This record gives sequence, structure tokens and C-alpha cells, in this order.
Amino acid sequence: MLGVRLGPAEGALTVLCLGAHCDDIEIGAGGTLLRLLSERPGSAVHWVVFASSPEREREARASAAAFLAGAGRASVVVRSFRESYFPWVGDTIKDEFERIKREVDPDLVFTHRLEDRHQDHRLIAELTWNTFRNHLVVEYEIPKYEGDLGAPNFFFPLSAGVARRKVELILKHFPSQAGRGWFRAETFEAVLRLRGVECNAAEGWAEAFTVRKAVV
Repeated sequence: MLGVRLGPAEGALTVLCLGAHCDDIEIGAGGTLLRLLSERPGSAVHWVVFASSPEREREARASAAAFLAGAGRASVVVRSFRESYFPWVGDTIKDEFERIKREVDPDLVFTHRLEDRHQDHRLIAELTWNTFRNHLVVEYEIPKYEGDLGAPNFFFPLSAGVARRKVELILKHFPSQAGRGWFRAETFEAVLRLRGVECNAAEGWAEAFTVRKAVV
């Protein structure tokens, strides 16, 4: 399988991470971020979550701090848009995207998949493409009830240590989600293992993404 690089061939990156809900970025791209930050020292990460409650915001900030411990610079923004109602307040969320665009010119943008059946996820993906038109946009996947995992075309192999660290941090920092039937180590590990098979990852673990436009 032919390998390619994310962003410039070497040196620090500026990364923008967008998540509708407080655990989305970690579930979709947490392992990739852990690996990127170890391989690209000094990288700056701008982390934006759009829906939260006071309890969930505390969880999100603690989790982001753990995942971004290796960043050269990090900013974490947690907003409180009403969960599950994003399409009906799309104008105010669009205003938030315009604010982000003025503040960040990223090498790489992580966001939700355009085909995601969760309305909040889908709107964030649509506004990402509407806002960041000349950037490398990498769409992550979220396992959930809707069963909308797709056929990704961009794979990021992980070491066993990084894969297990990702799962450990998610379970540690989001105790409010522990009662959900899908929120368990086996779910996250299964997706990582499946994507590891699909890209023939050396240690059998990988995260996978959809990349719609790339210039080499």
C-alpha cells in the first residue's frame, strides 16, 4: 500500500479538530492525534467542541488536555449549542465557523463525515467544507446505533500502545457516557482492529478517514 503524508513533509503542523459533541474528536481521531503529536513535535492544535453541558464540558476539557499533552501549543474551545438541534440553529453555528476561520489557518482539518446520519455531525461536516475550501479536510467516523460506518479511503496505522492509550483515555475521561451500551472498550477496539485489517497495519490497529480532495 502506498503511503502519503499529512500536510508538509516535515516540521510542526497546525491542526484544527472539530467535533459536534464532547467525545467525538477522541473517538474519531484520538489515536491519529496521539501519533501525529509524537511525530511532529511543536505542532499547534485548535480543538473545538460545539455541544456541551457543564458536566460534559469538564469532561471534554480534561480529555482534550490528555490527548493534547504532546502539542507545542493547544487551544480548546467548548461551546454549548443544543445537542440534536444543530440544523435548526445553523446560522449561529455558521457564525462560529466564521470566527474560527478568522483565527486559524490549518494545515489539516479533522471533522465529521458528510454522510453521517446524526444531524449534528452532518451539519458540522457541511460547514467545514463550506468554510475551509483550500485545506486538507479529513473526515472521521463514529460508531453508533445508526450503523453508518462507510468505506474509508485514508488509513492511519497505530501502534498497539497508541491504540490502547486512546481507548483508555476515552473511558477514563467520559464517565457520564458509561451507561450507554455502545460506549465500551470492545466497540472502540473493534473499529480499530477492522481498519487495521483493511490497511494491513503492522501491529493490527488503525484509524480510518474519508479524504475527498488531496493535491500531491
